[in-house]
Amino acid sequence: MFKPKSDFLRVILERGYLHQCTALEELDALAAKGPITGYIGFDATADSLHVGSMVQIMLLRRLQQTGHRAIALMGGGTTKIGDPSFRDQSRPLLDETAINANLAGIKKVFGKFLTFGSGPTDAMMVNNADWLDRLNYIEFLRDFGRHFSVNRMLSFDSVKLRLDREQPLSFLEFNYMILQAYDFVELARRNKCVLQMGGSDQWGNIVNGVELGRRVDNRDLFGLTSPLITTASGAKMGKTAAGAVWLNEEKLSAYDYWQYWRNTEDADVGRFLKLFTDLPLDEIAKLEALQGAEINEAKIVLANEATALCHGSAAAAAAAETARRTFVEGGLGEELPSIDIAQADLATGIPAYELLRRSGLVTSNGEARRLIKGGGARLNDVSISDENRKIGTADINADGVIKLSSGKKRHAVIRAI
Repeated sequence: MFKPKSDFLRVILERGYLHQCTALEELDALAAKGPITGYIGFDATADSLHVGSMVQIMLLRRLQQTGHRAIALMGGGTTKIGDPSFRDQSRPLLDETAINANLAGIKKVFGKFLTFGSGPTDAMMVNNADWLDRLNYIEFLRDFGRHFSVNRMLSFDSVKLRLDREQPLSFLEFNYMILQAYDFVELARRNKCVLQMGGSDQWGNIVNGVELGRRVDNRDLFGLTSPLITTASGAKMGKTAAGAVWLNEEKLSAYDYWQYWRNTEDADVGRFLKLFTDLPLDEIAKLEALQGAEINEAKIVLANEATALCHGSAAAAAAAETARRTFVEGGLGEELPSIDIAQADLATGIPAYELLRRSGLVTSNGEARRLIKGGGARLNDVSISDENRKIGTADINADGVIKLSSGKKRHAVIRAI
């Protein structure tokens, strides 16, 4: 049985981050000797990352916490192509302006999880557009393209799946894995980076980089992947019925982020505490042992710790207090999501289904209608039975607002302006 010598491998094994690794014992020996540099790439397909990227962000955090240097690689170049891995269709192509706007939004989150600076174990943020935008195509094909076997590339699951389904894979996308491999070589040359990490869907791309480094520079490089994280019921991390669980507060409030973790399934609490918080393992073990209604205490700890990492301790405390007031006392917490509606609109009344959509509790009028028909929508804690019922100034409660609810755990406040 493998017993790691390095703190890095020990931590990621204990906490459940490890899925696959090239030359595991060699990487462990190298990490035990002194600081190594590792990276993970993040393409700029949106102006925020979501919870589905949290395992990768935490992997970089664990790397730094155990005395190594972490690189967050921004995909300013690769986003222009789009990663085809395990996708049914091509990503929409973004122009330079959209990519730069997305990069600006994504960069905000990393300072909360990593310490950046110029020291030997301080994190770095790099953009692969710095080298990919300047590539000479013929020279690149001659120097690097010759090291890739099309036969082997076609055998990778990420490509094979698309072809087996007879779904088109463009030549542009097919180049993505070559550019990702080249990123690894560039980071090795520029920053002495020896480790690339990523989700399990990136295994083929990562192995390509390891092999390219050996072929062109005779370098010993390593690859490591984390498992695909799904909930106990099989749902993919980062998505809810209301949409993506974004990490930037401009796209999702700290309260809604807290609620996402508070609503974790019972069977996932211990695993998520290990992956998404810095709590010691012995403390997590005590929380995992809680049974019945007491498991809610562990969920609140998970929500507090995860939210504090992403939004700060004050935001986590405010979200917890809002939840306590809302659910325990039945009142209105200050951090509940709120929207402003013109007094004139409320004077004439707004159909219940439309106001539910405008509040953000649902994403469409159709979803709002289904929620109402299923008995899950409430107005000021009273069930809404008619989807066309007009909600207006007469519904403003004693707190001076209108409270809308989707189920028992999601609420929004409507304020007249």
